[in-house]
Amino acid sequence: MYTKDEIFTHIKDILVKEFDINADQLNPDARLVEDLDLDSIDAVDLVVRLQKVINCKVEPDDFKQIRTLQDMVDAVEKIVNKNH
Repeated sequence: MYTKDEIFTHIKDILVKEFDINADQLNPDARLVEDLDLDSIDAVDLVVRLQKVINCKVEPDDFKQIRTLQDMVDAVEKIVNKNH
């Protein structure tokens, strides 16, 4: 079970290490496409990497409405709580 803060930290770590995004850009309101310049392939890659960290299967439908980092944190927390 992960808290929202732990989930945010995991997402932030992945974005900094794997996508070379400046940590200063990463706040809950950061928009994935507009602010962080992630495209759909990046989003899929991020979800795959995140699955390994949280040890949960993520369905594509779970991420259809994701626009911001906070949206992603909320979706992941819902998945983690549902599976544990």
